[in-house]
Amino acid sequence: MQRLRANAKIVATLGPASSAPETVRALYEAGVAVFRINFSHGGREDHRARIRAVRAVEREVQRPIGIMADLQGPKIRIGEFAAGPVDLSEGAAFRFDTDPAPGDSGRVCLPHPEVYRAVAPGQQMLVDDGRLRLEIADCSDSHIAATVLAGGPIGDRKGVNLPGAVLPLSAMTEKDRMDLSFALDQGVDWIALSFVQRPDDVAELRTLAGNRASVLAKIEKPSALDNLAQIVDLSDAVMVARGDLGVELPPEEVPSVQKRIVRACRAAGKPVIVATQMLESMVAAPTPTRAEASDVANAVYEGADAVMLSAETAVGRHAVRSVDVMSRIVRRTEADPTWRSVIDAGAAIPDPTASDAITAAARQVADTVGAAAIVTYTMSGSTALRASRARPAAPILCLTGSDRTARKLVLAWGVSCFFSHDANSVEEMVDYAVDMAKTHGFAEAGQPIVITAGMPFGTPGATNMLRIAWVGG
Repeated sequence: MQRLRANAKIVATLGPASSAPETVRALYEAGVAVFRINFSHGGREDHRARIRAVRAVEREVQRPIGIMADLQGPKIRIGEFAAGPVDLSEGAAFRFDTDPAPGDSGRVCLPHPEVYRAVAPGQQMLVDDGRLRLEIADCSDSHIAATVLAGGPIGDRKGVNLPGAVLPLSAMTEKDRMDLSFALDQGVDWIALSFVQRPDDVAELRTLAGNRASVLAKIEKPSALDNLAQIVDLSDAVMVARGDLGVELPPEEVPSVQKRIVRACRAAGKPVIVATQMLESMVAAPTPTRAEASDVANAVYEGADAVMLSAETAVGRHAVRSVDVMSRIVRRTEADPTWRSVIDAGAAIPDPTASDAITAAARQVADTVGAAAIVTYTMSGSTALRASRARPAAPILCLTGSDRTARKLVLAWGVSCFFSHDANSVEEMVDYAVDMAKTHGFAEAGQPIVITAGMPFGTPGATNMLRIAWVGG
């Protein structure tokens, strides 16, 4: 079936509610471009089966589909309590320490030595996704004495967030390293890195992944914002992971931080995903709230490359419907007459390079002649990413002979990827571009298309040619 094209893409998480092959196919047809495999849940056989199901759909539809492996990252958790959960009252004193003995109403074990070295009096500690908030009064290498600011029940193995601290931890645990090796062996296209605090975290993953998968940095720690430009530069894409980010930041700061990250990625020409709780009510309900619909639309207005569904498709009762609803919101937003002016207002300034000059010219030429599409030939993906960065009005038809590049580029704004053979001459390239644009419904007889490519053919990153061609009858 021919899917309705939208510029902003949809990423959907596979899980118990969506692992059946027929469900994966239905999710794709509803609008999913990239499937996320969450390595925080499930076993190897579950992940392997989901990856195989996606690749089976890809073979059936003969279109590239992206797969993202999302690594769990380190988790800071307290120990257990001797008699079950305890209630902490506002103003009460509570202690975290390295003693492995079960906790009580006055203390609990926090078995993470690195935490004690990173905190200081006056900093806050958040427990159980921020449901409890404490302020550190005193600390040493083996204890933290804190005062409860916002109380409530606290139970076994609850997570701890430390918004004021940069922890001396690698973003990758031993589990993550094993999961990374498995994911790369399975041929995933993207590796999403959790717990990014500093540029070195991204550099470490890039070294380990090599050229076998693209690297996506999840911005979920406030400390990452201090190094945002470097993290964006080192990454192939970025995710605004609003779940953990919203725990460690005051809620009123999250919308402006989201916009800041999206702007930084658009300026750098790196795909950016807005994620977490976008249609959260659809985990149980068949329709979203109006606020959720507006949340998705706002990300589209900002020019995000993609919006993501997590629990909605992984464990929700309405997985396929959630994707369909999100797809309809995206398309309706992009049909709004004001959407184009908002997108153009945030346009990135071209870099002073020949490649960016050609890309900017391609957009201008396409607007001037009313081109039905901009067709890019690319091996590395850089030509198509530059075209996407320009946010043109014409759809971008990307032709590549590289499976890995095609699957990477399905995440990029406005890009429709197709597997193609390599062209041996300009004439062959133009003829093939015209044929593909017509065959796949991008252009009709008599309409012009704009073509960009790098010469000589197969030279990565050398976008230096622009042609106009007309589709024949």
